[in-house]
Amino acid sequence: MKKTIRESIISFMETSDKASFSIQEIAAGLELEQSQNFKLLVQTIASMERDKEVEFTSKGKIKLPMELTIEGTFRANDRGFGFVTISPEEPDVYIAKEMTNFALNGDTVKLDIIKPGNPIDNQAAEGRIVEVIARAMTQLVGEFVAYDEDLINETGLYGYISPKSKLMSHYKVYIAAEGIHPEDGEICVVEITHYPEKGYEDQIEGIVKQTIGHKNEPGMDILTIAMQHGILTEFSADTLAHAEKVPEEVPEEDMKDRLDLRDELIITIDGADAKDLDDAVQVKKLSNGNYQLGVYIADVSHYVTEGSPLDIEAQERGTSVYLTDRVIPMLPTRLSNGICSLNPQVNRLTMSCRMEIDQQGHVVDYEIFESVIKSTERMTYSDVNQLIAKDDDVLTTKYQHLYPMIDDMTELHGILEAMRKERGAISFEDKESKIYLDNEGNPIEIVLRERGIAERMIESFMLAANETVARHFHERMLPFIYRIHEHPKESKIQTFFEFISNFGVSVKGVKDDIEPRELQKVLEQAADLPEKPIISMMLLRSMQQAKYSEESLGHYGLAATYYTHFTSPIRRYPDLLVHRLIKEYAKENPVSEKLQAKWQAKIPDIALHSSQMERRAVEAERETDAMKKAQYMEQFVGETFEGVISSVTKFGVFVELPNTVEGLIHINQLKDDYYQYIESHLALVGERTRKIYKIGQRVVVKVVKVDVDNREIDFEILSSEVISDESITLKQSNRQRKERRNDRVTKSGKYPEKKDAMSSSTNKGKKKTAPFYNKVAKGKKKKK
Repeated sequence: MKKTIRESIISFMETSDKASFSIQEIAAGLELEQSQNFKLLVQTIASMERDKEVEFTSKGKIKLPMELTIEGTFRANDRGFGFVTISPEEPDVYIAKEMTNFALNGDTVKLDIIKPGNPIDNQAAEGRIVEVIARAMTQLVGEFVAYDEDLINETGLYGYISPKSKLMSHYKVYIAAEGIHPEDGEICVVEITHYPEKGYEDQIEGIVKQTIGHKNEPGMDILTIAMQHGILTEFSADTLAHAEKVPEEVPEEDMKDRLDLRDELIITIDGADAKDLDDAVQVKKLSNGNYQLGVYIADVSHYVTEGSPLDIEAQERGTSVYLTDRVIPMLPTRLSNGICSLNPQVNRLTMSCRMEIDQQGHVVDYEIFESVIKSTERMTYSDVNQLIAKDDDVLTTKYQHLYPMIDDMTELHGILEAMRKERGAISFEDKESKIYLDNEGNPIEIVLRERGIAERMIESFMLAANETVARHFHERMLPFIYRIHEHPKESKIQTFFEFISNFGVSVKGVKDDIEPRELQKVLEQAADLPEKPIISMMLLRSMQQAKYSEESLGHYGLAATYYTHFTSPIRRYPDLLVHRLIKEYAKENPVSEKLQAKWQAKIPDIALHSSQMERRAVEAERETDAMKKAQYMEQFVGETFEGVISSVTKFGVFVELPNTVEGLIHINQLKDDYYQYIESHLALVGERTRKIYKIGQRVVVKVVKVDVDNREIDFEILSSEVISDESITLKQSNRQRKERRNDRVTKSGKYPEKKDAMSSSTNKGKKKTAPFYNKVAKGKKKKK
């Protein structure tokens, strides 16, 4: 029987991977694009919406109604409530504190929708978690508190830990007598055996699987953060044994069948403290006026073979992690700082991408091949910047032999940078700081990192190689791993447009398909505004996260049609995989269907895992920096600083100091007025005084409190520059309405009713629950 048009629409939407569709997408999918057919489709969808068979999203797209019971991932807030993410295309569902059903951050849950969302008013749907399907958190890290002998005998428990994670700080994790028995004050890794349940909402039970060290040992705080994120801090015995078998020097037979470039002038340029040098470069000016750029990358895949213990652990780690004063490497240091590091004046195996680049910055020819090099010099960014500036006579004399090539490098970098700007690459001004620690791990100084020409030059050369390798494999249509950065989401771009309009900055293009070139023009318009850093930061916040994918979707921020990661295989697993693919595909011509099928099956999982490990590393790095910044600011409690408002929320304003330290002024501390949050302007506005606090505003603050454990710094505002904005319209607040109602009632001779005295005693009559260990001692432990 032929389907009706309604049935066809529902069938098309149910069988598609997408969650929502434009009317044009449905028309194309059902081949109803002819004028008369399209009109019928529009009428049918309008009728289906009235009958609640379909819904419209806030973006005007069509979707099937949300099921009453659905699955998603719970994201907890440290105040008890949370959100469930169902799909990247769907708004998150709000879960009130009393509706979480003991779910923890990251858990896969089943939930009921108890109140639908309202896209027009930007209100999230509300839900109730009915079941925890899978626990994401299986272990915790915290400081052990030991029980005395009497309490151990009474409870059958050995003590408890207080988790270091902010999201878990209100839980106690009771330690069973089985497993390791740590000493009081030791930092432990605990495997969770029992999760919160009714009557014992804030209590968990577990077994100590590992002790890391005492809480007062230098560096233990950073190590704790790494461990609580699940980052491996030690290599397995198998991995280390395999690493020991790798030679310390390159054997002669390993250099066969490679292009020998050991007599070429090739240099590395890195930070002064770098030990894993994975890229070397060379530039030559050609007779036709073009440039030859050689990018030579450590051939890690020669030593880390597929399926070996080294490979398995490198894939699991995904990336090296940089935590303030240390690196947790992806590979053992015997490789990362030894045979794989392109140290000067020693033979090293490399994977090479050599490109011919014209005066417009376009790659007109290239080759990708295996090689062997002997780098001439190990240069630092600082030295190269001084050589470019020609302001150090000692360096000028020492590196006279490098000057011609450094001049060519500087010219080529200028050409490549201009090319990227021309095509619309977005140049963010994202301030980074470096935190210096003493020998005990205490922060002693925080300074802004400066990026000179040398840093940007190496970046230009690496970008060129990454794009060239990606284009090569995209055009060959072989399974490959790409680095992608998708178009920003329409809702975030809309918010950004509304924000920048307050500064008189305009944008061409539509928010659902804005070209990166137009966003770069925004930064150019803002170049002379004092709010430029804030506009750049807000634009960055509007972008999606870059990630790895088996699909070649390009890189929005770089305005690059093709992009991958080829240049850092010592510290990123996707780069190592790219090298492996280059070699495997080079051995077969044509590439067999069997080999293609192998990688077609493997790459999506590797891409997803690598993206997850990258995000985990970034979170650990940010948390470590936040902790060290809080430790640094402890010495300044009571002192005043000038800063800039970097963010405005319903609950207060964040102020950033020149050294990137950020602190909160809670809205309760703004006592001179009642402040409304105006989301479209990202501002707080006083109802009576109309005083405004908004992003980019200069303020003077006093440090009033520092909480290192929670990485929080509290400021008190002392003064601010005066801002007036007549375009901000205040809504009548509940407070104002209540005051006016009370005023009317009082004038009529009647007084507002007083609250029942019992209503303010929230704890009165509340049943108290026994500690978790009492439940265990009485033999009522629930088996799971």
